[in-house]
Amino acid sequence: QVQLVESGGGLAQAGGSLRLSCAASGGTISSYGMSWFRQAPGKEREFVAAITRSGGTSYYADSVKGRFSISRDNAGNMVDLQMKSLVPEDTAVYYCAGKVGWGAPAVVGTYNYWGQGTQVTVSS
Repeated sequence: QVQLVESGGGLAQAGGSLRLSCAASGGTISSYGMSWFRQAPGKEREFVAAITRSGGTSYYADSVKGRFSISRDNAGNMVDLQMKSLVPEDTAVYYCAGKVGWGAPAVVGTYNYWGQGTQVTVSS
């Protein structure tokens, strides 16, 4: 059973940057497509970014394209999300998730493993 633990959240000003990390234990993430989702208060969980098992392909929500970058270190069992040019609308709890395969990477229900989330707050 893979456990995922996010870190790196916090408070940032608009225009600033944060880097989130997701550490896996209990298994190797090299077997899984990995993604980041977020959930703002009163809203549904939404897709942010995904990366294939090898790290060769990534996919982003339109709202973060060009500002966020997902990366992975299979040897270190880590997945990161570099966030730049933050805006208040990026405020949410950010979740790391893993799934077998790559199909439908933006669909919440297709994921097998989830972290507990880390809060990101962007002030204007």
